[in-house]
Amino acid sequence: MQLSFSPTNTNDADALVAMRIAAMRASLERIGRFDPQRARERFLAAFEPALCRFIEADGVRAGFVLVRPQADHWLLDHLYVLPGHQGRGIGAQVLRDIFTSADAVRLPVRVGALRGSDSNRFYQRHGFAQIGESEWDIYYERQPALIATPD
Repeated sequence: MQLSFSPTNTNDADALVAMRIAAMRASLERIGRFDPQRARERFLAAFEPALCRFIEADGVRAGFVLVRPQADHWLLDHLYVLPGHQGRGIGAQVLRDIFTSADAVRLPVRVGALRGSDSNRFYQRHGFAQIGESEWDIYYERQPALIATPD
């Protein structure tokens, strides 16, 4: 499978909200918090098109990713893969790309996952360790890998 990334702009907001809702719906319904209007408002309140990229798998839009660089870490603010594309290694490949870039600048990557969501196991499988929690979310961090330097 060939992954590529394409930029987003403000005109993509509705499509991105729809992807977010589709990817999160089952998890939110399980905990009784599914509210498409709230999901839309939360996303749009902090949407920065310059940081967001569509994920394309073999030329088909499969989801999106948004990473916010901070002074001491990178925040993986959004990583959503549409349900019909899940289980194909897309999320894992996106994480590998993010890790390669974050490792190069020696910064950890942080992410929050909805309590009870399958994404918690996904992030733990990919090297994230829990660093905190709130009423609805669990927060994780992945430390940069040591990069071998030539002697």
